[in-house]
Amino acid sequence: MLSVEQITSAQKNNINVLFGLTETAFSGVEKLVELNLAAAKAAFSENAHHVQSLIAIKDPAEVVALQSSYYQPIAEKGVAYSRHIYDIATSTGSELSKSIESQAQEAQHAFMTLIDSASKNAPQGSEAAVAMFKNAMSASQNAMETAQKAIKQVTQTAEANLQSAVSSASAAAKTTKRRTAA
Repeated sequence: MLSVEQITSAQKNNINVLFGLTETAFSGVEKLVELNLAAAKAAFSENAHHVQSLIAIKDPAEVVALQSSYYQPIAEKGVAYSRHIYDIATSTGSELSKSIESQAQEAQHAFMTLIDSASKNAPQGSEAAVAMFKNAMSASQNAMETAQKAIKQVTQTAEANLQSAVSSASAAAKTTKRRTAA
């Protein structure tokens, strides 16, 4: 049987974990807000500068040159912005995942300790039921580990695909920039 101290300790631990997860999530959101504010500020500044440059133009040929120089780096900035968002999301997700995985392992260990303790005090003749329960717990633990490995593998594949897409977009933006400059 669980004592009041064990239950209280478990509840305190759960609250601490919840606060830790919440803090990690808010940190990720804060980084996204900072990124968006910086991007908005930069876009506003660039647009203001561009409008000032357009107002100062006297020759129509200069308009074409100015417009091409203005729109040229947009793809590169879009790729950089997307990469920042991806980095924030993956680092926040990784931190959350590690914390949840750690807590799951601790909970499994505590539960198995409880089962071991209960099985020592189980009445005679219940050995088969206790063994079946332990086997079921072991099987669920193995299934959870397999699922975690699969999730990590899918995440790594998605990350590799995203990196490939970002590299392709960067290369395309550079090619466009070279063609426009020539």
